[in-house]
Amino acid sequence: MSPIATSFSRALRSLSQPGILWHLIWPSLASVALWGALAWFYGSTLAAWLAGALGNFSWLAGWFGAQQAASAASLTAGVLLFLALIPLIYVTAAMIVAVFALPLVLELVAQRDYADLEKRHGGSQTGSLANALVALAWYLAGMIASLPLWLIPGLGLLLPLLLSAWLNQRAYRYDALMQHADRDEYRKMVATHRGKLLLVGLGAGALNYVPLLNLFAPAFAGLAFVHYCLEGLRRMRAGK
Repeated sequence: MSPIATSFSRALRSLSQPGILWHLIWPSLASVALWGALAWFYGSTLAAWLAGALGNFSWLAGWFGAQQAASAASLTAGVLLFLALIPLIYVTAAMIVAVFALPLVLELVAQRDYADLEKRHGGSQTGSLANALVALAWYLAGMIASLPLWLIPGLGLLLPLLLSAWLNQRAYRYDALMQHADRDEYRKMVATHRGKLLLVGLGAGALNYVPLLNLFAPAFAGLAFVHYCLEGLRRMRAGK
């Protein structure tokens, strides 16, 4: 079995550990509640503003005609806001996982599956928070820059998925290794496994588009990264 498949199978197995399942659910519930409330109170205002901004583009009237341009702008604004809501919920849950839930999950998983792995404490909770904020800043910049491309059929789903995959590996790799790897080991793990870390993030990010499973997606991604990174560290120390 490949290291990536192993990380996901072990993540599934870890769900049977006491306390793990709750930490997979509550970050997403908190994120859904937050963005649901914001959408309820401010969604109509934001949609109207965005529709007005889109209505200023002459190409919209050229495509749909002057009379239908306003309706097309309103419809386009609604689609863009809906498409943006999914990654926003995901990224908020991912940040909650990275800063709060994953350190607790890491402790439970490490005690059961990686008790033989020496802790060298190359990271810290402060470093985890800083790493999460940097990852969030780059993610939001990428999302804003790519927003016009979301109107191209298919890219509205593909681009958020790729951005989520990048966010997963950027945010979770630090948290997964901060207790066990020293700084040199962390840098070596990232350099050696960068492509595979992105694939782990891509696989976990895809769950965000599966109904019901998307409630687990952010924290399950973190759990998969814990298994992938700690097993990778174990093999690296063993010279494999």
